Amino acid sequence: MPIPSRAALVDHLVRTRIAGNVATPRDNNLSHYRKLANGDRHYWLGLELGDRWTDEQDVLAVMAERCGVSDDPEHRAGQDTIDPELTVDGLERLAARLRKAAAGKQRVLFATGHPGGLLDVHRQTADALRAAGCEIVRIPGGLTADEGMVFQFADVAMLERAATLWHTHSPEPMRAILDGLEREGRPQPDLVVADHGWAGCAGQRGLDSVGYADCNDPALFIAEAEGTLEVTVPLDDHVTDPRFYDPMTAYLLNEAGLL
Repeated sequence: MPIPSRAALVDHLVRTRIAGNVATPRDNNLSHYRKLANGDRHYWLGLELGDRWTDEQDVLAVMAERCGVSDDPEHRAGQDTIDPELTVDGLERLAARLRKAAAGKQRVLFATGHPGGLLDVHRQTADALRAAGCEIVRIPGGLTADEGMVFQFADVAMLERAATLWHTHSPEPMRAILDGLEREGRPQPDLVVADHGWAGCAGQRGLDSVGYADCNDPALFIAEAEGTLEVTVPLDDHVTDPRFYDPMTAYLLNEAGLL
């Protein structure tokens, strides 16, 4: 695939609604920010936020700064946005961390709670890092979490329930993996590339963790602001066609020196 310029990628992100005017409505975003601020652990994505984020307006301010949603607290319904320039900024920060992983031949674990959208982004990144000499961590067999099986396909850990790849925000599958590695006496990953609770759990454990996050998932942006996650890339994490992410992935891997 041709590698887009930064300007071309920004145009592509807006056209495909990976960024720009995204599908997630404003009222859904604000509802999630409020629930995080009210202490609903489902929206903490495996992180421990204590009492540091109990004001919904503080959460909104972080999301406006790091994701590009509207900072107007009176904007309660209708369209909301992700700033495509912030998406590309995040990809470039992520590329720098991938470059470091490749240079150090590090052990890297990939996982997704959004297999319908981000599986191939993670898979292509894993392929490129393996070609650069990294070890892609193989998860232990027989792991379970949240009434499902934690398994690995195309180098990416996911949750399966009832023969279906499961969309999950839960940190429990990542906890199962990291605990399973410890039981087997195997080292923890040098880097976790993930999303949702998979990324949050790894960061909370003190591992180098990077992730992708939508504008209605504020916890990972807060984690980056606090230094618990190294990078959070803002994007719509489940657009209508997962092939729309291919130019983004090509840009990422080229910036990382992996193409």
